[in-house]
Amino acid sequence: MLRHLSTLYRCLLLLSLTWAGASHAKSPNILFIFADDHTIQAIGAYESWLQDFAQAHDLTPNLDRLAEQGAIFDNSFCGNSICGPSRATILTGKHSNANGFYGNNAELKPKDGFDGSQWTFPKELQKAGYNTGVFGKWHLGSEPTGFDEWKVIPGQGSYYNPDFRTPDGMIQVQGHSTQAITNLSIEFLKKQSDDSPFLLMCQFKAPHRTWMPDTDQFDYLRDAVIPKPDTLYDIYETRSSPLWHQEMEIGRHMQYEHDLKINPPLVTYDIQNPHYKRLTPEQRKAFDAFYGPRNRSFEAANLTGLELLEFKYEEYIKDYLRCIKEIDDQVGRLLAALDESGMADDTLVIYSADQGFYLGEHGWFDKRWMYEESLRMPLIARWPGKIKPGSKPEALVQNIDYAPTFMEVAGLKSPKNLHGESMVSILKGKTPSNWRESIYYRYYEYPGPHMVARHRGVRDDRYKLMHFYVTDEWELFDLEEDPQEINNVYENSDYQGIVKRLKKTLAQHEKTYDVPNKDPF
Repeated sequence: MLRHLSTLYRCLLLLSLTWAGASHAKSPNILFIFADDHTIQAIGAYESWLQDFAQAHDLTPNLDRLAEQGAIFDNSFCGNSICGPSRATILTGKHSNANGFYGNNAELKPKDGFDGSQWTFPKELQKAGYNTGVFGKWHLGSEPTGFDEWKVIPGQGSYYNPDFRTPDGMIQVQGHSTQAITNLSIEFLKKQSDDSPFLLMCQFKAPHRTWMPDTDQFDYLRDAVIPKPDTLYDIYETRSSPLWHQEMEIGRHMQYEHDLKINPPLVTYDIQNPHYKRLTPEQRKAFDAFYGPRNRSFEAANLTGLELLEFKYEEYIKDYLRCIKEIDDQVGRLLAALDESGMADDTLVIYSADQGFYLGEHGWFDKRWMYEESLRMPLIARWPGKIKPGSKPEALVQNIDYAPTFMEVAGLKSPKNLHGESMVSILKGKTPSNWRESIYYRYYEYPGPHMVARHRGVRDDRYKLMHFYVTDEWELFDLEEDPQEINNVYENSDYQGIVKRLKKTLAQHEKTYDVPNKDPF
């Protein structure tokens, strides 16, 4: 009898120790790599009109390999296509109306910037024992909260020799911003160990306007002929009046000095301080040697009309893609450092961007609209042993889903008032049966840069309904029949059942997310 009790005791003791060990097992690390304005058309792993060119010119080999090793999402969307609001949404898991950050303009955000006192996932991970760090573009005005270490560029920052805000004041780092941000991120990574998990947010300034490549990338695409999107010469027939009043056309609105580097001043363009001298003599020498001959040829050619538009388009796209090439190189460095740390197998790696971007589609640059090119966000995820390599989830996900996803990865529960849902089960290959069938969108920043009208809408797996609510104009697109969104079928009698259904869906989303009927500004 005693022998049996002794055996039972040892079994219970072993079981209790096993449970204790399991309860104290280290949570997975999270490496969140985030670019600014990196559209899916500029990633070789994504199907697009630019894919063959991207792959032929080895544009994103590191990101393509990351996609092969994990999952790539085709149906990944933002809820408000502009930098600050997207970042606020990712931190809070809530749409703009709930996190208080509606746009980049001063009147559309809190007086002192993002309200860092509200719930954010980094603060929760930090309290749970994660070592947390953010490096690079912040663009939320206020100081980061929930981070053990942070160095963020002020505002849009500078491409060359950027300043960084730190807890101890401003510092300047020499070199190109993409490389500088990577260096800071790798320094943080090298300090990590198996003792506790980490959250590392590496957030690139590039490829935001004005698309200033590292001097090492000047030769990339020098002699390449860039393909053109089918809608480069779009004249907006069948669509709403706001498209006639926007200010984001490559032909009419792209600036010579800063955007195209034609006779630029001795600066890297900075919205906060456009005349601040940034280029070192060596950088300026490389800059002039590269752009000077092209500029002289351009001035001699005296281009007009379509020839001028096509010149602007090609030079814009080349500089944009050079910035992407540099990002991919630095992603390669970051992933190599993760491998060297020995922690790659226990790390969820996410690559994303704050929204998409126009690479000449509809004649545009920039973002803001609910049309596909700026609505869609890249989302690539690798998690060894959890995500099946080569996965292509079809679920409709949004940036509201990032915060609850990171919470579940860390073994934590999210508040019930978040708008998003965890994507962990989707990452593991099992989409919940009750997963959303449509996504909600609302853009507020008007009047403002590029003069894109305020609008709201919903998108499901086939249709998109948009409402420009100031002018009370509606658009409906059948994305299966019209993926380029050329033909507005809102008035088409064949689609009135779809219109009725999606209007009901739109109203339900706004009720669920408690969106006010009128904008609060």
